Amino acid sequence: MKKLRWQILIITITLVIVGVLLVTQEPGQQIFLPQPASGGVYSEALVGSISRLNPLLEQNNAPDRDVNRLLFSSLFRFDSRGLPVPDLADSWGVSQDGTIYNISIRENTFWHDGQPVTSEDVLFTIEMIKDDSSFFPPDVRELWKNVEIRQLNERTLQFLLPEPFAPFMDYLTFGIVPRHILSNTPAAEMAAAQFNLSPIGSGPYKFDRLIVENGQVAGLELSIFEQYYGGKPFIEKVIFRYFPNTQSALQAYRDGEVLAISEISLDVLNQALAQPALSVYSGRLPEMSMVMLNLNNPEKPFLQDEKLRHALLMGLNRQRIIDKLLLGQGIIADGPIFPGTWAFFDELERLPYDPEAATNLLKTNGYTIPAGGGTTRADQEGNPLSITLLHPDDALHSAIAQYIFENWSQIGVEVTLEALPYEQLVSERLSARNYDAALIDMNLARTPDPDPYPFWHQSEAANGQNYAQWDNRTASEFLEQARINTDYTVRARLYRNFQVVFSKELPALPLFYPVYSYAVDQQVLGVQVPPLFDTSDRFQTFQRWYLVTRRAPEATVEIQEEE
Repeated sequence: MKKLRWQILIITITLVIVGVLLVTQEPGQQIFLPQPASGGVYSEALVGSISRLNPLLEQNNAPDRDVNRLLFSSLFRFDSRGLPVPDLADSWGVSQDGTIYNISIRENTFWHDGQPVTSEDVLFTIEMIKDDSSFFPPDVRELWKNVEIRQLNERTLQFLLPEPFAPFMDYLTFGIVPRHILSNTPAAEMAAAQFNLSPIGSGPYKFDRLIVENGQVAGLELSIFEQYYGGKPFIEKVIFRYFPNTQSALQAYRDGEVLAISEISLDVLNQALAQPALSVYSGRLPEMSMVMLNLNNPEKPFLQDEKLRHALLMGLNRQRIIDKLLLGQGIIADGPIFPGTWAFFDELERLPYDPEAATNLLKTNGYTIPAGGGTTRADQEGNPLSITLLHPDDALHSAIAQYIFENWSQIGVEVTLEALPYEQLVSERLSARNYDAALIDMNLARTPDPDPYPFWHQSEAANGQNYAQWDNRTASEFLEQARINTDYTVRARLYRNFQVVFSKELPALPLFYPVYSYAVDQQVLGVQVPPLFDTSDRFQTFQRWYLVTRRAPEATVEIQEEE
């Protein structure tokens, strides 16, 4: 989604001019069209500060990941649909039983200091990842501790899994670091390494220098790496500058200091849209907001009623939440798998906002206003439709919870709001299964494979992350098979079936997928922002962005005389 498409206007004018020339030019004359050319300096305001330019240490700092995306390479990346595509890898194969992965590294791949990239670098990086002092999440470290790795030669590795695990490709997207530079740095001392402020990678750009102002790092410069295996980008130099918030970043753009802003938050969105030369792009984030329901709460037996859950969803004006509270920066969610990905089923039943239909559904299923009067419905045993909704105690979630309160009150559901710090909400209430309903955000950043197993499989209901305690054997079987089958066609069918069951039973109420907005001056051409699995994915197509054009002889149109 692109809010301002100034480039469309430019292209339209260009096409009109070409059309006029085609009509007016003499036969045999040539028309030259502008083509991307090398050159130019791209400058971007990063919201945040530098920490460590090392992919082993970037987990908790988005600005570092943004820079590292241009500095370092991975074995694999993922395309906009979440399918793996080779980066440093040249070829790969998977055994029929899904337990052996053979991966070869491209030839003629080099570090920025000219040394070749080899399988030794990959092995060293993995050893750093699985170390107990690693910055990687515990589940990632544990996975690598259970994978046997064999170095077949200097460019080929074999990974042996203890059992089939189709999402394994997600775990091969880590940034690779140079063994020949860091081999004498223990994992426990990696955070203090000088390398982190003068990195050597193998990506399309190499580190030039830090920009220091008043004793503080204010930015950094990158330049093209001429030996990059993936082809030379058009833009010659990249400058990142750091700013504490989006307001100061936007002001830097107004002052002509930068051409782009890494994040357009809601508080500056309208100001950014008002800038005539600034194009604002949006991409779906790998997150989903939902109302989790405790289906096994003995004090709220009505939550086990599938039709009641449908009525609750139809009673929510999700588009109004997006428009009013997110300023339109969201997409209505229909299920737990992200739209636009290979696993998403686009023909799911969609429940629109329809409070009248929701009310009728409640009546039909025996939820009525008691004879004594009031505004709260009750089931046939006299249990009132009374729900306590937990929600994070920040301003946005509190406002969303208030909208839910108002919507459900209109259909006869009594709602009590309870605000908690997010960590407390999860650790003390969801994990203990001590709740009725909870407004939560599911964040699947940097994990393009959907793998809904941990959240919805019946085996996770007691002690895992299946906080809804959804116990559906059919859905669980689909998730089991999709986890062990490496054929994406088969997996897509299994996930389609899972989504149909989820949509029918609604163990949780999907609200919306938030979107991320990013701003670039109109003089930067070729910009595309795909659906995102991390905010650094906005640079997925950066090699095709350009600032300079040329009149290329090979891009001419010659008009011939008719015979």
